[in-house]
Amino acid sequence: MGENYIGLMSGTSIDGADGVLVEFDGESMQVLAHAYRAFDPAQRAELLALNTPGDNELHRAALAANALARTYAQVVTELRERVPGPVRAIAAHGQTVRHRPGQFDGIGYTLQLNAPALLAELTGIAVVADLRSRDVAAGGQGAPLVPAFHRACFGRDGEAVAVVNIGGISNLTLLPGDARPVRGFDCGPGNALMDLWCLRHRGLPYDDGGQWAAGGTVAPDLLAAALRDPYFALPPPKSTGRDDFHATWLDGLLTGRPGLHPQDVQATLCELTARVIADDLVRHLPATTVLLVCGGGALNQELMRRLQAALPGTPVKSSAERGLPPMQVEAAAFAWLGRACLHGRSGSLQEVTGAAGSRVLGALYPA
Repeated sequence: MGENYIGLMSGTSIDGADGVLVEFDGESMQVLAHAYRAFDPAQRAELLALNTPGDNELHRAALAANALARTYAQVVTELRERVPGPVRAIAAHGQTVRHRPGQFDGIGYTLQLNAPALLAELTGIAVVADLRSRDVAAGGQGAPLVPAFHRACFGRDGEAVAVVNIGGISNLTLLPGDARPVRGFDCGPGNALMDLWCLRHRGLPYDDGGQWAAGGTVAPDLLAAALRDPYFALPPPKSTGRDDFHATWLDGLLTGRPGLHPQDVQATLCELTARVIADDLVRHLPATTVLLVCGGGALNQELMRRLQAALPGTPVKSSAERGLPPMQVEAAAFAWLGRACLHGRSGSLQEVTGAAGSRVLGALYPA
């Protein structure tokens, strides 16, 4: 008999919590159920606000973590109603609000809001949490953590496959299909800037299907200025987040360009996301035979169109075409990482994060 695990994911888009219930049998896995719960506007606004310095942060962060655990528990309840039976553990990533690896004393830190003890109390299930800090302590970036799962799920001998998760930030996994090591890193902004701009100018949390961007025209000067950000030229291993790509960053680029139409800015931000992914893929795995896209960006048809235009020789496909729908991939990855933790197996790849070695990731809060 296999073991069931639940993986929970609330990413840098800060739109809600995805959860999957996964059955593992040996090295095979099957997603048995998927559930999603959107953050209410006040919860989302507070999580976004906690990404930047503010008043009474410690108290507010603790309350936000408790609220997040309750949202997670609601997702868990829905999953268990759909698939009754024992669950070995929940893997709960938490909500990243700061990510600064290696920038201070040579180690730095990464901070995810979470209340895993409360989640264990609410669900009666063991919880694996704190999945990034051990890699950071070992000198790594602590991100991305999904490449080992991508290898297990999408890797094929003799085929060079790339997987890009486009959440608030886009992260790329390179699976060469031969003796070369798997690589992975954060490319740069994914949906975060597009969502921010759409909310500011249309009052909507995101550009549904990229329709607004599709009606705009890319502003070459703005795109060129954005692409000059030093992060894009850094070699891997590297990771980033809202600490680097945020409203102040975008407003700085727009200074001196007051005549730009908001819709054209949206089109430019969409092109920026596509361009940095395509440039990184061509630079680091030019022989890629397919680019699989997961995360919310896979549902943005205009972004997918721009990605394909930037990579004319490489098919750009949804991860669903390889058996796992795009909104389930990251949650399934954390279920996989939770299982690795309980089995005492490494969930990280030294070549990806730059840590001193692979590490068992996560801390256990028993049921």
